[in-house]
Amino acid sequence: MEDKYEPVIGLEVHAQLLTRSKMFCSCPCIYIDSEPNTVVCPVCLALPGSLPVVNKKAVEFVIMTGLALNGEIASMAQFHRKNYPYPDLMKGYQISQYDNPISLGGNLTINVNGHEKKIGITRVHLEEDVAKLQHINKDQSNKYSLVDVNRSGVPLMETVSEPDISSPEEAREYLLNLRSLLQYLGVSTGNMEDGSFRCDANISIRPKNSSDLFTRTEIKNMNSFRSVYRALEYEISRQVQVVEEGGKVVQETRGWSEERGITISQRSKEFAHDYRYFPEPDIPPIPIESKWVDELRTHLPELPEAKRNRFIDYYELPSYDAALLTSSKTMGDYFEKSMNAKEIEQDKIASKAKSISNWMLGDMSGLMNASNMDITDLKITPSLLRQFTDLVESGTIGGPAAKEVFEEMFISGSDPHEVANSRGLTQLNDKDFLEKAVAKVIDTNEQAVNDFVGGKDTAIKYLLGQVMKETRGRANPAIINTMLLENLKNKSQN
Repeated sequence: MEDKYEPVIGLEVHAQLLTRSKMFCSCPCIYIDSEPNTVVCPVCLALPGSLPVVNKKAVEFVIMTGLALNGEIASMAQFHRKNYPYPDLMKGYQISQYDNPISLGGNLTINVNGHEKKIGITRVHLEEDVAKLQHINKDQSNKYSLVDVNRSGVPLMETVSEPDISSPEEAREYLLNLRSLLQYLGVSTGNMEDGSFRCDANISIRPKNSSDLFTRTEIKNMNSFRSVYRALEYEISRQVQVVEEGGKVVQETRGWSEERGITISQRSKEFAHDYRYFPEPDIPPIPIESKWVDELRTHLPELPEAKRNRFIDYYELPSYDAALLTSSKTMGDYFEKSMNAKEIEQDKIASKAKSISNWMLGDMSGLMNASNMDITDLKITPSLLRQFTDLVESGTIGGPAAKEVFEEMFISGSDPHEVANSRGLTQLNDKDFLEKAVAKVIDTNEQAVNDFVGGKDTAIKYLLGQVMKETRGRANPAIINTMLLENLKNKSQN
């Protein structure tokens, strides 16, 4: 039945900004590891008479993000009061932006299954985060909530997309690309796990090739990229089932339950809350002069798309490799430090780049995923990875030995030369020794030799394996293969 319908998805992403102090006061943004209610002041506690002062760096971070998303920067920034009563909102209202955000319009390019698509950006605006609630439910007679105000006032940037997203895959790719962009800009950590990068989704369905949308719902409480994907996938199926059974999708806010794998109704939006926006009287409008914007534009770093294209053009990497290596700034930086291309002859840059890419995207990524590690925690430095690939390319180590050396480097961060030598894993290149090993294998494997002489070419693989076994895996396979062919050729001629 789902083939009859198509989803229409828009995402609202909140990202905490990497400023030293909060949005409207001088309290530091260190709430995660602090004791509850210890990083507070009269402003973030909303005590009477306290007045907000705008964090200039937070405004600059939003301008930079707007520029990176090809948005139009407003000439005047204005803050509003967004009024709603909730225990985590200390003032009884949130200082946000309404009809005059810092950045309007723009787009973000995604690539799903080789197809590029531009997702429109509606707006990027600035607001403050709220306090954090901890709900305690010991038993039926012992339920209460605790309020930690440390997070209240942390700068929060909201990026709202157009409803241009057509699948959970596109939504996930959009979020990954947006997070990568913010990390490259240095404006946010982009960590969903600690709440620094949060996403709400608005989703509806419509008959395919139609512009008639059914009622949309909003999904909250998605704290990982996997959660976003699963929640959207479930909600699409749920809405299709409701329509197919003759019902109507209700406009509501639904929460995602990771444990149950379903969305759950939280509150109806039949009577939408009136936030009663009005201009914040304690903060005058902030002029954003073109000179300020131009200065910030000149300081924008190389962004993911530009770096990806450079990796393809300069290092001659496949687009797949380049996309993965530039998916995070730390990954791309690690690759370039490993390359140190200035020390490589021009005609060897491409082969070295592919070698380093293969180890980074293969064994290294596999070991990091198994250990739940980030590349910033890696004990293998870029210099050590470079030295390791040099050993592999020179034939000093290879095959299973190379993997064994790499795994030891991953655990200990040791020098690859020392690991290979201490474990006796360097390949043997002594011609006399290898010729004796080849001769012994040929003399003791008469059937395989006769098979090869009789035209069965695959027999040489067996003989090669026997030589590797004889040399305990330390022989250079290329050298051995050549020696075997020469000896077998002589046999067949005799």
